[in-house]
This record gives sequence, C-alpha cells and structure tokens, in this order.
Amino acid sequence: MTAEPVWSVDPRTGKEREQVAEAADAAEVDRAVRAAHAARGALADRKARAALLRGAAGLLDAARDQVVEAADAETALGPVRLTGELARTTAQLRYFADIVDEAAFLDVRISRPDPTTTPPTPDLRRMKVPLGVVAVYAASNFPLAFSVPGGDTASALAAGCPVVVKAHPLHPATSELCAALLRRAAAEAGLPEDVVVLVHGFDAGVELVRHPLVAAAGFTGSVQGGRALFDAAAARPVPIPFHGELGSLNPVVITEAAAEERAEEIGSGLAASMTLGMGQFCTKPGFVLAPAGEAGDRVTAALTEALGDAEPGVMLSRRMRGHFLTATYEDAQVEGVTAPVHPGSASPEAVAPGFLLTDAAVLLDGARHTLLQETFGPVTLVARYSSREEISAVLALVPGNLTATLQAADEDPEAASLLAELTPLAGRILVNGWPTGVAVADAQHHGGPYPATTSPFTSVGGTAIERWLRPVTYQSTPEHLLPPELRDDNPLGVPRH
Repeated sequence: MTAEPVWSVDPRTGKEREQVAEAADAAEVDRAVRAAHAARGALADRKARAALLRGAAGLLDAARDQVVEAADAETALGPVRLTGELARTTAQLRYFADIVDEAAFLDVRISRPDPTTTPPTPDLRRMKVPLGVVAVYAASNFPLAFSVPGGDTASALAAGCPVVVKAHPLHPATSELCAALLRRAAAEAGLPEDVVVLVHGFDAGVELVRHPLVAAAGFTGSVQGGRALFDAAAARPVPIPFHGELGSLNPVVITEAAAEERAEEIGSGLAASMTLGMGQFCTKPGFVLAPAGEAGDRVTAALTEALGDAEPGVMLSRRMRGHFLTATYEDAQVEGVTAPVHPGSASPEAVAPGFLLTDAAVLLDGARHTLLQETFGPVTLVARYSSREEISAVLALVPGNLTATLQAADEDPEAASLLAELTPLAGRILVNGWPTGVAVADAQHHGGPYPATTSPFTSVGGTAIERWLRPVTYQSTPEHLLPPELRDDNPLGVPRH
C-alpha cells in the first residue's frame, strides 16, 4: 500500500508547496516509540538534559531566519509574530534547563524514623521520577511555542521523558526543521537523537496514544479531536494521563462602574485582544458581558470603531476559514442577535473581524446552545445585561475556561463578588487586563475546568513539568540502595524538605 504523502500548504493561496514526508503507519509509530523508549535511560543525567535544552534553544536562535520563513510560509502568521514566538520558545527551553539545574521539581521529602508515633513511623524518602515516553500533539496556531520545540516537549524532556511528537498537518515542514534541530542538540549533549522523534499523519496520532510504551500525552487542539484521544487514552488496558487543552470562551465581565469610567479604553482593548493573531489564540476573549444602557453603548461604539479599522487577514487554513464563516453566519441568524460589525469573508482567502451583539435575556431564553461555544477566529459575542442577577444567571451557563477577565473600576462595589463567581470558571483570572499573551513564569497556570483542559495541570510555566512525573517513596531502604537524591549526604545538592 502506498504511504499517504504529507504536503506543506500555503494558506495564503491554498496551494501545495512541497511534499515534506509520508504519514506513518502503525509499524512506523511502533518503531518511533520503541526508539524513544530505548533512549529514556540516557535522560537520567540531569546535566545532559539541561545541556540538551540550552543547546536546542541556541540552535533554534541560530536558525531564526530559516525557522521564521518556514513557519510563515505554512501559517501566514507573519514574521513579526513568529519572531516573537520563536524568542518565547527558546526562552522557555532555557527556563526549563534552569528548572532542571535547580532540581526542586523532584520534590524530595524525607521523614525520619520516629518510634514515638502510633504506629511507629519508619524511614520514608520520597521523590518524583519520570513517567516514560510522552506523546506530544502539536497545536495548529503556535507552530513553535506549542509545537515540536514547545512547552510540552520542553517540560517532558526536563522531567527526563523522551518525546514522540505528532506533527500538526498545517506546518509539517516547520515541524521537520525544528525536530532536526532538537535531535542535533541531543547529539551535541551526548544523548541519543531519539529522545525526540517526529511522526506525521492522523492515523499515527491514534496509534501513538494507544501504544503500550507511551506513558502520557499532551495535546492542544479542538474539543472533538482532544476528547477522542482522551477517551482512547482512558480505554487502554493500562490507561495513561492525557493532558489536553481543548477549548475556551474566556469570558469577560465589564461592570457598570468600569464602563462609566473608561468605556473607550475597554472597547479598544477588547478589539486588540480578540483580533490578535486573527483571533486564533486559545485565550481570545470570545464572550463579553457588558452593561445595557449608555455606558455599555459607549463600550460597543469603541469596539465598533476599532474593528472598523482592523485589517482583514488570512487564517491558518481554508478549512478553519470555512468553519469561521459558517459559525459566525449561523450565530448571526439567531433571533435577538445582531452584527454591528459583521465578521465574514474579505477576499477568497482572507476574513474580516467583527462582533455579534445580543441581550443576556436571549441567552437565558435558550439560544445559548450555539452562542456559548468557542468560535476560532476574530469574533466575539457581546451580551448586554440589565441587572446583577442576569450576570450570575449567564455565568452559570458558561463552561470551563482557560481564563476569565473582570473589567472593574477602583473601589468597584461589584468587584469582589464577581471575582468570586469567575474563579470557579477558569484557571487564570485577570482584573483590568486582557487574556491573550501567556507569560512563562513559575506562578503561571494555563489550564482550567473542562473543556478548557482535561486535567487540572498547566501546560505553561514551571509546574508544567509535574504532568510527566510520579512520586515514589522508599521505605526503610539501606543508604547504598537509595537514589543519590535521597541519601543522607545529598551528593547532588538537591533541595529537600
């Protein structure tokens, strides 16, 4: 049987650029996973892991022009955006190298024997160890930061787990280039190249999550695709953790006092956030509760003006463009919904941003079935509320999210109670900011209640490494049999509790 070709496609024209690879069949996925599994022992050396991560960052930086050119040709995201994304990606690799050096992620805990307790406490020494081979499913909208060299790969390698990456079909050439650089960095660090392996193809993704040597998976994509893989991971004879980021509305609540205080600033800020990257960010504010009346009208007037000045743009693929046009058209047809700036087609390839406007009462009357679903692209839904009670009633209908934002005034009487209502809905809560842009930092959390993510863990920030580790306790174990991290003399100098 002839293998299915994998083509790089120009989203600006819809034309095939080059054949990059062939889709992997079950035998090829098996070879890829087994090769990664065989390399896991070499990753036990934390110094080599840190060298790999820093080396990969250096090679990506050195190949910046080539990487940005390849990614732009396949995504139409533009050199400015992609140069920034590459800088974020290489900084993230170095950040995880620092985490490896520090070794606090091992979470070493030692409980000394205590014969006075009932029952007596034995000698207990606990640390975290890597799970094994991690399957990484690359995202469409971040060809670098959430793809082959992105956060899932960086954190898994930092944990000591080899990775098999399933390339995203919208940027296969970029994936091949980045995988080659990571494999070269592994060799230069004295590690097997197969600590990073790349496969292509839809069927390969399914085979990957089912492979018995895959110990965990990280995914960023659609609810439909992520849920199918999540169910497959759970249905295995030995289920595995599946850390999926699936979908998010990222609701925004604008208080009456905030609208009265700075309506124009809020409207223009919303426009900038929802159109960033042509609305193809997982943190795009896709749903807004604004006050009815004069102050709320000023917000929507500012939003209308800002979107009227926004340039049309090309989305990641024709298929995504088609979904965007269909979803926004159907939502605009719902009774009680208008489109002050109609999102739609601007040319055979481009789309124009816009927003839909309705009343909270429409959502509460049953139209929420389609209106409170994420639409990928440069559109947001603004719902006008007439009372504090309507805000609560609508928020009760909103599913789990990555972010939730409160736009409030100084000394706002509603701020504290609204913040309390937003907190159960999301993993990151913003006050007087906008959710697009996710800093790589120790305190970051990029996750949230389902369907935002399938687990409570984060895919961004230092604690992202915890997804690929499991704790082990050694009880009453002779000193010479203990891992070095748990021995009394602490030869590696790791932090211990």
